[in-house]
Amino acid sequence: MSSCNTVHSNIALMLGGLGLFLFGMKIMGDGLEVAAGSKLKVLIEKLTKNKYMGAVVGLIVTAVIHSSAATTVMVVGFVNTGFMNLTQAAGIIMGANIGTAIAGLMLAIPFEELAPLIIFLGVTILYFLKKNSHRNIGQILAGFGMLFWGMHLMTDAMQILSELEGFKQIMGLLMNPLFGFLAGIIVTAIIHSSSAIVGVLLSMGGAGIALENVIFIIYGQNIGTCITALMASIGTTKTARRAALIHLLFNMIGALIFAVITLVFPFTHWIKMLIAGTAATQIPFVHVFFNLATTAILLPFSNLLIKVSCKLVPGEDEVQEDLRLIYLDNRILNTPSIAVSQVLKEVERMADLAKCNFKYAMQSFLENSQKRVDKVYKNEKIINFLNRSITEYLVKINGLDINDADKRLVGSLFRAINDIERVGDYCENICELSEILIAGRANLSETALEEIESMRIMVESILNEAVFIFCTDNQEQDIIDIVDKTEDEIDDKTEEFKENHIDRLNKGECSPIAGTIFMDILTSLERIADHATNIAFSNRQRHMKMLKKSDIKLPV
Repeated sequence: MSSCNTVHSNIALMLGGLGLFLFGMKIMGDGLEVAAGSKLKVLIEKLTKNKYMGAVVGLIVTAVIHSSAATTVMVVGFVNTGFMNLTQAAGIIMGANIGTAIAGLMLAIPFEELAPLIIFLGVTILYFLKKNSHRNIGQILAGFGMLFWGMHLMTDAMQILSELEGFKQIMGLLMNPLFGFLAGIIVTAIIHSSSAIVGVLLSMGGAGIALENVIFIIYGQNIGTCITALMASIGTTKTARRAALIHLLFNMIGALIFAVITLVFPFTHWIKMLIAGTAATQIPFVHVFFNLATTAILLPFSNLLIKVSCKLVPGEDEVQEDLRLIYLDNRILNTPSIAVSQVLKEVERMADLAKCNFKYAMQSFLENSQKRVDKVYKNEKIINFLNRSITEYLVKINGLDINDADKRLVGSLFRAINDIERVGDYCENICELSEILIAGRANLSETALEEIESMRIMVESILNEAVFIFCTDNQEQDIIDIVDKTEDEIDDKTEEFKENHIDRLNKGECSPIAGTIFMDILTSLERIADHATNIAFSNRQRHMKMLKKSDIKLPV
């Protein structure tokens, strides 16, 4: 009875250690991701179509977030939005496998004795320091300590379990390539973490289990980690599904190659000769060597993998309608810093649509063009859709763990999209006035049209400058001064043209309906300029620094 209780307690200890390991890995990865958020964004932004550069990016990103599955899911999201093509995706996916293997090397370092102290230090920083950058360090340390303490608990439990006859029989079965493969695939698919399986295998190696008993599990877990990306690709475009399939093909081919090598040659014997010590020392190096060798073999032939994936997922995606998000995908939310970067691109797209609508609206008014009116109405539907969808996405991001800089940016984006949407509304108002002129129900005098044209030039200028400042994060004082000066000129001209209009009404040179149209379009143009200024200064905290050096008055 006591023996049975011992088995149960050690199984519980094993599971508890695994849970602590997974939790530690999660919070450490989250802390690293937040701390390195801006650097991750720069890496993705500078990504080229060069597959070898993509592999380096995949390696670095995965080493930071500690999950090749999370990187691959993010890649599936990028491909689904059209932000990334399959050539880029293939390189990142292959590099991600190396990244997770290199991160696994850390698990072989004997930190067990220091783990409790590291946990205490991390939790102390989390509780007593308020600055987010310091709290990120505390989160990383606490997760790091939990990870190794979980490893320690698993190793202790495994040492007892490894002496049991039933456990030895199970280990003997896992030496069979088929059983080892299946065990690695199934357990990794359930846990969704190849790093966790490596941690379990390390604890088994530390308990005296031989490398021969677990080597096929290592190969199998590389296939099992593909399940996460395959599930994430459900409901995506065919191109995104092909990206997930490339991940599966890559790992399957690598696993089969190494399985054959292990069966035909004394591979485990070679590893033991090269790396002295227990299986706990050898396992992470086998994992790294597997992924390095597989990448070296298959990366030059990535185009062939792309062709195979296209054969397995044939056909072309249907042309999607305009009412869609181009840069955003919920899968990208797994890496919040990248999600913030992507939502900025979608807001820039919305701002460009608003600029186009202003141009079309003024052409419709000055040239009596119904074609331009229709174009504005079509674009306005897209702007309204983007306003709702981006707002919902920003709310989701706001609930994630993001750094202070990204929090400020998210706050500015909430303000910016509201102002961009209002610009679109006023462009629609101008088109409604245009339709009155197109229908011949009113005519404006040449003088009135000249005044409106001069207003158009100024408003178009401030709108272009505002979007430029917003999209480029331009902080040069000269361009800030231009926006401020142009807004003052628009306000002055608005008052001047209103007075001119009243004079024309008094002299009978303008009909009441034409006068109403003139006053309404002046108001719309002035309001567009106000919202453009708001867009330029949407990131108020950034520009507050400039106020100390200038007399710029931020819009209310």
